Amino acid sequence: MGERQIVSVANLTRLDGEEFLALAPKIPVRTTVETYPLEQANEALARLRQGRVTGAAVLLTGHSGAR
Repeated sequence: MGERQIVSVANLTRLDGEEFLALAPKIPVRTTVETYPLEQANEALARLRQGRVTGAAVLLTGHSGAR
């Protein structure tokens, strides 16, 4: 069915995190997020499967979002 699994791995220490957060503003990191209201979760999953999502797909609860 093309299902995906979300896995989080954090193999860093608190010091690693502090060093990264100090470095992050110096690097031009650009994030891209596509938001979907929870009611459009199936559409978001379909777009992910099709490789049509740029960046991260985020489901919003409690209110509608814009892409």
